[in-house]
Amino acid sequence: MDSYGTAQPSGDRYHQCDATAVWTAPGRARAYVLLDGVGDTPAVRAWTRTAARRLARTAALHADAGAGLRAERARYAAEPGRRPTDEPQLPCAAAVVVVHTPATPGVAAVLSFAWSGDARAYLLLDGHLRLITEDHNQRRAYDGYGDRNALTACLGGGWDDQETEERYGHPAVETVRGPARPGRLLLTSDGAYEPYGHDDRDLTDHLTGTPRASARRLVDDAVRRARALPDPYADNATALIAHLT
Repeated sequence: MDSYGTAQPSGDRYHQCDATAVWTAPGRARAYVLLDGVGDTPAVRAWTRTAARRLARTAALHADAGAGLRAERARYAAEPGRRPTDEPQLPCAAAVVVVHTPATPGVAAVLSFAWSGDARAYLLLDGHLRLITEDHNQRRAYDGYGDRNALTACLGGGWDDQETEERYGHPAVETVRGPARPGRLLLTSDGAYEPYGHDDRDLTDHLTGTPRASARRLVDDAVRRARALPDPYADNATALIAHLT
C-alpha cells in the first residue's frame, strides 16, 4: 500500500489553486505540505504549485516543520512588491506543513506541525481524530463572529509574528511538535473540511483503505455536501492522507 495519497477536485472554481507536495530529505525526514492559494487565476495556480514544492523541500531539509515554514515565509516576505497589508498584492496561500523525522539510535521519532492560514492538519490515533491546527482567519480572531474566508496570516503575507499577534491574537506561524506514533495524517484545505461542519466523525469515516482512495472519498463527499447547501458552491477541495508508521 502506498504510504500517502492525495485528491483535489476543482469544485465550482475555474482553476485548481490548491497544491500538495511531499519531499524526503537524505536523512529520511519527510515533509508533507498542503497549500490553499488565495484567488482563482492561472498565476495563483502556478505560484502555489511552486511554493508547495519549495516548502516541502525546505521543511524536510530542516527536519522541522516550523523552521521550514518560517524560512520560506521570510523568503517570500523579502521579495520586491510584498509589503505588510491586509490584502497581499502578490500571490499567497494558506499553508500547513508536517515533518515526520524517523527514529535514530537513542533518539525517538518526531512529528512536527506548522501552519499559517486556515489549511488544517488532523491526526488519527487509536481510532480518535484530533485537529492539531487552529485556523488563522477572522472567525477565530473575532470569537466566531468574523469572516472565515478572511485570512489573518498566510504564506506570502508581510505581517511578522509580533504584528500579527498584536492585530489578531495569534502569531503568523504556529507550531506543534511531539513524539511520532503510528497513525494517519490528514491535511485539508477549507474546501474539504468546511462542508463537514463541526462533526469530525464523518471525516474519520473516510480514513479507511488506501490513502489515495480515502482522500478521493473525502473530497468527493465534501464537494457533494457543498453543492447540497441552500447556497450551493463547491470550493477547491484538497486532501492529503499519509499512513505514519
